[in-house]
Amino acid sequence: MAKKYSKEKLKRFRISIEKRMEKVAEDMGDIHEGILDNGNNSEGSSQEAVFSTHMADAGTDSFEQEKNYILMGRESDYYKNLEVALDRIDEGIFGICKICAELIPEERLLEVPNATKCVGCKEKEKLGLV
Repeated sequence: MAKKYSKEKLKRFRISIEKRMEKVAEDMGDIHEGILDNGNNSEGSSQEAVFSTHMADAGTDSFEQEKNYILMGRESDYYKNLEVALDRIDEGIFGICKICAELIPEERLLEVPNATKCVGCKEKEKLGLV
């Protein structure tokens, strides 16, 4: 069986992940407000406003709305991946590569806390060698 990170290091990883989760939740709140606020201007509340809006403005609004939904989906997925990382800490398997069962370098886990593979195995996977 591979080595494991010490309880102290796992505690630091947990704190780091929880801080990221707070930031992601805050970002999702901002995006959600953008989704709710988009197109809800006072000028857009009447039926006549639909005809007075320039088509380019309507296209821009539509693009921004779509972009916000995509961003919300990405942030939501990332948040879920961070939750899974916390579960791996609880299970005692955090930081162990799923392919080679070696420790994932601490530097990688600090940058990508939801990583489940070491860099070498991830590269091999992308090349179709694993």
